[in-house]
Amino acid sequence: MPKVELHRHLEGSVRLSTLVDVARTFGVTIPSTGQLRSLVQVNEEDPYTFKNFLSKFQTLRLFYRTPEIISRITREAIVDAAADNVHYMELRFTPVALGREQGFSLRDVVEWVIAATHQAEEVTGTIVRLILSINRHESLELAEQVLHLACDHMDHGIVGLDLSGDEANSPALPFLPIFREARQAGLHTVVHAGEWNGPENVAEAIEVFEAERIGHGVRAMEDPNVVALARERQSVFEVCVTSNYQSGAIPVATRHPLSDMLVSGLNATINTDDPSICQITLSDEYRRVCEELTLPLEKLEERVLAAAKACFLPENHRQVLIESLSQEFGIIG
Repeated sequence: MPKVELHRHLEGSVRLSTLVDVARTFGVTIPSTGQLRSLVQVNEEDPYTFKNFLSKFQTLRLFYRTPEIISRITREAIVDAAADNVHYMELRFTPVALGREQGFSLRDVVEWVIAATHQAEEVTGTIVRLILSINRHESLELAEQVLHLACDHMDHGIVGLDLSGDEANSPALPFLPIFREARQAGLHTVVHAGEWNGPENVAEAIEVFEAERIGHGVRAMEDPNVVALARERQSVFEVCVTSNYQSGAIPVATRHPLSDMLVSGLNATINTDDPSICQITLSDEYRRVCEELTLPLEKLEERVLAAAKACFLPENHRQVLIESLSQEFGIIG
């Protein structure tokens, strides 16, 4: 089945085999492969909380040792998506996370990821655009640097700016001027909201930040007024079913609100978030929403096309993507 991915973090897409290889090459002291898996992936015995989920990223930061490693994980993330028949993907990454451990400049990190992305696009044929992420818990000075880098590389595949990180303990409002500047510069904007905090964060992302898309947003369903606002503004939700469960945003996997969101008229798309950390593919997510959330196949195809319509491509390129997907769905049907 052809797929579109709007919400995938590069740092959450690293192959376990690559981590083992890096550890051997650079003499990184790690436990056994099974124990390493518990440090970088969510397992059944883990507590399904946002603190446990975020802890995986802290371990992953230890492995970004060289430009070659950062380039490699970028290429592999795109190759893996292509193997899952992802026709178009927006891959987001946090330059600070990739560069801090070794003191790499943020500009170098961005340019390494861009170059590796172009290489992987040529090999796979999957169309990839990049979104730079800013963490809420980090400084405004760093956020300004990331914004300027995004603006400087808009002609090289950077299409948007994203606000992510610990939503429960770090407010978004200090970053509002940065996102206003991003929009003025022509960048698209996404805000993680309504994942680990309540529907008021979704309302803030829509009304105050004027975000084009909401990362996750599942807790919007707790407030009918926020649902009405999102429906009126035609906000796009980047829903990640498995991640929402594993990170504690949703207490019961089979009660994920995706179906309720669609019934309520919300424009929800289906994504992986962090496929390596969650040990999934986008095919797994599609299967889960059909089998566990009883989404009919034709509705799933509709959601794939909805993701294509919400992607950050120029209108003419977006239409080509939509037509290509529609034709392939017709062949499958």
